[in-house]
Amino acid sequence: MLGMALAALDATIISTAIPQIVGDLGGFSVFSWLFSGYLLAVTVTLPVYGKLSDTFGRKPVLIAGITLFLAGSLLCAGAWNMASLIAFRIVQGLGGGALQGTVQTIAADLYPLKERPKIQARLSSVWAVSSVLGPAVGGLLAGYADWRWIFLINLPVGALALWLITRHLHEPARPDRKGAPPPRVDWAGALAIFACGGLLLTALVQGGVAWPWLSAPSLALLAGAGVCAAVTVVIERRVAEPIIPGWVWRRRTIAAVNLAFGALGLLIIAPTVFLPTYAQSVLGLGPIAAGFVLSVMSLSWPISAAFSNRVYNRIGFRQSAIIGIGLAALILAAFPFLPYPGAAWQPALLMLLLGAALGLFQLPLIIGVQSSVGWSERGTATASILFCRQVGQSVGAALFGAVANATLAARLDDAPADIRPGLPADLDAVSQALEHPGSLTDRAADYLRQGVDTVIDHVYVGAAGAALLALAVLVLVAPRRFPVREEFAERDEPEELHEPDERYERDERYERYEPDST
Repeated sequence: MLGMALAALDATIISTAIPQIVGDLGGFSVFSWLFSGYLLAVTVTLPVYGKLSDTFGRKPVLIAGITLFLAGSLLCAGAWNMASLIAFRIVQGLGGGALQGTVQTIAADLYPLKERPKIQARLSSVWAVSSVLGPAVGGLLAGYADWRWIFLINLPVGALALWLITRHLHEPARPDRKGAPPPRVDWAGALAIFACGGLLLTALVQGGVAWPWLSAPSLALLAGAGVCAAVTVVIERRVAEPIIPGWVWRRRTIAAVNLAFGALGLLIIAPTVFLPTYAQSVLGLGPIAAGFVLSVMSLSWPISAAFSNRVYNRIGFRQSAIIGIGLAALILAAFPFLPYPGAAWQPALLMLLLGAALGLFQLPLIIGVQSSVGWSERGTATASILFCRQVGQSVGAALFGAVANATLAARLDDAPADIRPGLPADLDAVSQALEHPGSLTDRAADYLRQGVDTVIDHVYVGAAGAALLALAVLVLVAPRRFPVREEFAERDEPEELHEPDERYERDERYERYEPDST
């Protein structure tokens, strides 16, 4: 939990310190790469660390990840300009990728199926607490100490995590490696995945922001990502121990969950990115109150996840997730029906319900996938679903950003002629104008608020569509019963959870299970 707190805090703690960082180092035009660079590094390293943990064990990968993260934190604290800070944030992200995937895998290693919802809920609570405390702690450190302490505070936390892991995490010897040749790392595949993921995510993150979508940089990045993807497929088919093995997509259970988590990453962008703008621009709340409207989702999510075992133990993993994502679709679709301007408790109530629905959706799928594979495949399987969620978030940010800008542009084009002069041109400028409305008439300010309300309504409709996409994947692609490995089966659990709907044959060379081709 301490190790995961490092990655969770650094995803949010820096946001409120940006004015102080820019004032000290400059580089206002590129400061967004403090977030984008970290996200890119975390995302592209997830599958690599997953495979490494299956090959060499969880403990060395986790220790290496924390060490690299702390080295990046120390370098960030000593950054001398914005370019160096961005580079060192990428170093942090390279370590953060090991933290996110490996911690989730260790939880599945240490806890049996019946107890795993409790520990997974505790890990989820780390993210919930970090989303609430991160911006506040970052603002306090930047305002009353120095922004460099945002990174230095990681050092004692990380040192304690390293000591606890080194002293208390003991992995059993792997019988499948006895007498086997030393494992070989697919470095060519890892490099191809780095290149493909980096180009694709850069195009998604910067497209429509740093340059237009149909401009030469966007098209070049997307074309390069396509070429690297083809090269990756060729490499991964030829090596004995690929970073992303083919069985990740050949098995219905894992493939369906990967697609569903991609849709989850897509829909989660609506509340996390656009709801604070709605709360401040439409409802007129301050930053703290707007953060509370969003944070209630982070509070109900782990609570729902902790009790999800009472549902999936009775009806199964797939059915529990179907109920959760179905409720999420209804909640997201209800957002456009909120009154204008409305009261703060109304969106807060919807976010509370959304967190409960997503807790019932996400955790059964994670546990279902982890329970369907053995030790030597668990890291890769866990990393694949987290990777798909991260990619879904990047796609969602680009897609919903385009929807928001198009909706707002149409709204501004339709503005009455007497208020059109002086109106801002994009969503960020509209939010700033409403925050400081001195140059706006009351009529113009109200027109802009209604425009923002329409923008957020369209984004939430798109998020509801993403939830329906996840629902369709679970209904049409996922097997009716998730196959559960014998090592996870317990006598007091329903028998239907243990019945695989696919037959598996043992592949003695690679010590894994493959679907029977017949």
